[in-house]
Amino acid sequence: MSNITFATSEPRTFAHWVRSVLLASACVLVAVLSGCAGTKGDEGSGINSSSIDWKNSADPIGSFLARSKNGAGLIVGDINHPLARQALTQLGIRYRWGGKSPETGFDCSGLVLYSAQQSLGLKLPPRSYDIALFGIDVPRNDLQVGDLVFFNTLGRRNSHVGVYLGDDQFVHSPSAGGVVRIEDMKQAYWTKRYNGARRL
Repeated sequence: MSNITFATSEPRTFAHWVRSVLLASACVLVAVLSGCAGTKGDEGSGINSSSIDWKNSADPIGSFLARSKNGAGLIVGDINHPLARQALTQLGIRYRWGGKSPETGFDCSGLVLYSAQQSLGLKLPPRSYDIALFGIDVPRNDLQVGDLVFFNTLGRRNSHVGVYLGDDQFVHSPSAGGVVRIEDMKQAYWTKRYNGARRL
């Protein structure tokens, strides 16, 4: 009797293991293919959707709250830099690889180039590492509202970009499954990956 139980439980354990491996592989593949902009898989923040809180979820109420006030209590009207203010009006817009407008959604560089075009009349390139060639270099201790902040999220410099808001906060379009939101640069994930900043 125990031999029969052992024989029938063994395939279940193996099948469960195979399903787990396939699921983990699929998750890794999705993370790799979720690009930030430009060429598929080139960029992305590496943040998974489990890090999205209720205010920044894709539900309509969360999107409305994100558009009116962020988690730090900062209201759009408090920001006096046109690029930063424009980027903040996109809070709650869903992430979309290659997206460059509120109608289609944004990836990280799409949010920056749309906001720069709308607020400053600047036409920036579609990839974050190309955007990093514009403007002047800014030391971290001299960051000002409206500066572009860059991160290494895929093992390559400047693979992710956002707009600095002051007080170590920045707005960006994170990754697949997320929405345009505000992050704290003091979080370990961002501190470890920070590459530098540019002022347009």
